[in-house]
Amino acid sequence: MSFKRQIAAGLVLFLAICGAISSARAEPFKIVGFGDSLMAGFGLGPDQGFTDKLQAALRATGHDVTVANAGVSGDTTSGGLARLDWSVPDGTQLLILELGANDMLRGISPDITRKNLDEMLGKLKQRKIAVLLAGMRAAPNLGADYQNAFDAIFPDLAAKYGVALYPFFLDGVAGQPGLQLEDGMHPNAGGVDRMVERILPTVEKTMAVVPGGS
Repeated sequence: MSFKRQIAAGLVLFLAICGAISSARAEPFKIVGFGDSLMAGFGLGPDQGFTDKLQAALRATGHDVTVANAGVSGDTTSGGLARLDWSVPDGTQLLILELGANDMLRGISPDITRKNLDEMLGKLKQRKIAVLLAGMRAAPNLGADYQNAFDAIFPDLAAKYGVALYPFFLDGVAGQPGLQLEDGMHPNAGGVDRMVERILPTVEKTMAVVPGGS
């Protein structure tokens, strides 16, 4: 092969490699919102749910990202644990884990809730999927003992697994009738806007330490 042909072949190979790298970089950062009705968008119209609005907010700030909705209304931590493996696809780079509210509303023992979330975090760690743990708080009418045991689950497990923690998923919405549906529990569209606004810095900070998420 002549020198010129060697140069040409080398240039073609170089461009092919650059094209492959460019294609790999073009893949959007993949987030999955895994939770219950608060994640699923109960009572809301198209594009009004948390995952849709979080995706829009992240894209508006310049992030090439997809946010998939893996929320199931009525789900408990037991249900989440049972469906975790098939609900979270390979290639997920960040999982927002939001479960526990239905456990609390049903008076399920905090020990069970803790065990289920612990197992989920262990499975996600094995799969090398980064996690942002979205905390929940127990209603005061359940009593101080239940409240203390339940509320401690989320910071304890975040520390155990070294994952990011957003202390209260309904921050800024709980107790605000104008931001809730008539049931007084689920956010309306304005409530979701408030939730996304408040959690967005934590999501961006978490993405920044995940490969491909800067």
